[in-house]
Amino acid sequence: MDDVTCIENRTFDEIAIGDSASLERTLTEEDIKLFALVSGDVNPAHMDSEYAATDMFHRVIAHGMWGGGLISAVLGTELPGPGTIYLGQSFRFTRPVGIGDTITATVTVTEKRPEKHIILLDCRCTNQDGKDVITGQAEIMAPMEKICRPRAELPDVQLSDHNGYHKLIESTKGNDPVTTAVVHPCSVSAINAAVEAAEEGLIQPILVGPEAKIRQAAEEAGKDISAFSIISCPHSHAAAAKAVEMVHCGDAALLMKGSLHTDELMGAVVSRASGLRTERRISHAYLMSVPGHPTPLIITDAAINIAPTLEEKADIIRNAIDLAHVIGIEEPKVAILSAVETVNPAIASTLEAAALCKMADRGQISGGLLDGPLAFDNAISPAAAKEKGIVSPVAGQAEILVVPNLEAGNMLAKQLTFLSGADAAGIVLGARVPIILTSRADSLRTRLASCAVAVLMARANTMAAPGIVTPA
Repeated sequence: MDDVTCIENRTFDEIAIGDSASLERTLTEEDIKLFALVSGDVNPAHMDSEYAATDMFHRVIAHGMWGGGLISAVLGTELPGPGTIYLGQSFRFTRPVGIGDTITATVTVTEKRPEKHIILLDCRCTNQDGKDVITGQAEIMAPMEKICRPRAELPDVQLSDHNGYHKLIESTKGNDPVTTAVVHPCSVSAINAAVEAAEEGLIQPILVGPEAKIRQAAEEAGKDISAFSIISCPHSHAAAAKAVEMVHCGDAALLMKGSLHTDELMGAVVSRASGLRTERRISHAYLMSVPGHPTPLIITDAAINIAPTLEEKADIIRNAIDLAHVIGIEEPKVAILSAVETVNPAIASTLEAAALCKMADRGQISGGLLDGPLAFDNAISPAAAKEKGIVSPVAGQAEILVVPNLEAGNMLAKQLTFLSGADAAGIVLGARVPIILTSRADSLRTRLASCAVAVLMARANTMAAPGIVTPA
């Protein structure tokens, strides 16, 4: 085997006093999180670099353990290597290690005891300034037989720290909860969604539906709803109509779907007689935080419009741009997706993409940068865009992904959620108020994130179309 793929040990007889070996590594935030994940140690003094900086004792222990792992790695892979039996150690953690510090772990043979093949080694970890951070001694039993083993390929570990989710929730703090009509919350999951959002300080629920069923669902969920108003309605259709009426009267600023069918709720919303329609086409958007991707992604439409027309896609884009503005993206980059990045008369979505870009050029769609058609890879990957020779301020940097149809959007969003561990928030846009859609399969993070996005939209009051006055 070659040296690159093989770890070869040094036997007791091959080792001499004074022999040494070293490994070097830079401490990252991911290292600390992985240590916490494996050990179960989630002491804030170990996890939070700002807190740890004020607590020298805990910081030395936490990061000293990481340094001790480096020493173990030297012994197991370099000196003596495979076949080593670790018998004991005595370390002093003399100086804290911070994120970004480069640590060199060195072991040096100080004593050999032939009777049991025991070796004592001086162990030392130094930082990039040459200062000791760990000193001590290790006792091992060295192998007697020569061993050469393939070097194991470590898996790529990707940590999902949910930073995007935490930032989203944090952005809603400091204001009163938004009064929300929760439509037909007659299941455990619907009650849980409403109560959890209320406990987070996002919404003040008004529960609209059959009172007996609502109370039964709360009892089954083990939730106390005594602080919430209940508007009794005989069935789900009546609950949807009543909730829409409450928005018209200014008694609620948000709608939240409970355990009724989406089309029942949306039927009341789009009713020309008493609904919440505006001049805009109503559409759905997923706001997604994908591990490893530097920016949030807005995917639209994945739940409302099955096969939108060119005119409807224009509104879908306008709605998504409004959402991007609310979450702090001043000029979102909008990629209109297709299977290819060139206009092909045989693929209708490429023709529509080209037309939508020209509409943006003429000022018919404003507030963002549009480009398309773009394939998914060259929409989000700078490397893929460069490989294809696409020169565009959007390609490789897209923040809004406009899909050709509902099927494509739904599959894309669920792939990112279930295969990539993305956090998702779903919201219906284009009505007089934002509408929160949650399902039984949604995680707690998804439910709360969806509420948080709706709260931000309601507070920003960006959903009012021209000529429509949103209730105060």
